[in-house]
Amino acid sequence: MATVTYQDATRIYPGGDHPAVDRLNLEIGDGEFMVLVGPSGCGKSTSLRMLAGLEEVNEGRIFIGERDVTDLPPKDRDIAMVFQNYALYPHMTVADNMGFALKMQNVPKAERQQRVLEAAKLLGLEDFLNRKPKALSGGQRQRVAMGRAIVRQPHVFLMDEPLSNLDAKLRVSTRTQIAALQARLGVTTVYVTHDQVEAMTMGHRVAVMNAGILMQVDTPLALYDTPKNLFVAGFIGSPAMNLMSGKLVEGGVQIGDYTVPVSREILGKAAKGEETLTLGIRPENFHIADEGIGVDVSVVEELGSDTYLYGTLSGLSADEQITGQQIVARISARHTTNRAGNVRLNADPSSIHVFSNTTQERIS
Repeated sequence: MATVTYQDATRIYPGGDHPAVDRLNLEIGDGEFMVLVGPSGCGKSTSLRMLAGLEEVNEGRIFIGERDVTDLPPKDRDIAMVFQNYALYPHMTVADNMGFALKMQNVPKAERQQRVLEAAKLLGLEDFLNRKPKALSGGQRQRVAMGRAIVRQPHVFLMDEPLSNLDAKLRVSTRTQIAALQARLGVTTVYVTHDQVEAMTMGHRVAVMNAGILMQVDTPLALYDTPKNLFVAGFIGSPAMNLMSGKLVEGGVQIGDYTVPVSREILGKAAKGEETLTLGIRPENFHIADEGIGVDVSVVEELGSDTYLYGTLSGLSADEQITGQQIVARISARHTTNRAGNVRLNADPSSIHVFSNTTQERIS
């Protein structure tokens, strides 16, 4: 097993006007499951490919354990990669696909067969070893790709959106299998996804990236409870955190016709001359109250265990209405409201996040 360390790792594509990955500093512990997450084009796959040796590192260094692998070819890095499109040889059986890398390493046939069989048992593929990939479902093919990585017994697993080709139900079951498998094997794993639900449920820690920059790295719950900035707050969580920009007034922040109480200490952290702040409230932290933020409800979704209210802020000025800030609230299913109409929503002060619009950083 091994640690992975990025030190100011930078990748600039030819002709690019800014780095695809900009001075990435990240330490991944021995046996850790690290998830890189972010929107398309944020640099997460490029970061993975730099570690794999498939992309050049223009500046900085990358280490696997104590070994500097920045300039090593992929075959010498002792890593195994699982791709989005499986990348299986169609003319080979499952057993031959899984054992092909070992064959190229001149591993004796008996040992090769033993390692393939052990991986097949781990993945529930014993009955499919003599089949060709075309006779397998998408989920089974992905398990074969996982098996091919496992038999190599590498220091690091790299997974580039391995579940994106699966249907929704299969994605859920397969992600639990991958997480359980990683815990059992204890191999350091770097996993790339654009799906923040995958990131939250699978990773020991999650690194959130945007525009080539590492925004925040922490445990899933820490990211959810204490987002460092507006980007992380809006990206992590499903449904996303409600982000509402309001005027800084005496005693709080005015959202529409209601002033949300914010302590003087927090307001004092606003940037000099700042006139507006952004409040962040998770949907589940809202409750219906006699006084609070006014919301014009347009859609009510009753899911049995919960009810979701979708609407827009009311009491806004003509200029503010142009922004059309949508609000989502998750309330008890036993406190439903009309299909349309106005409600007042409030939240416990301890669950309200306050962000500077100037620095984008959380100041609460």
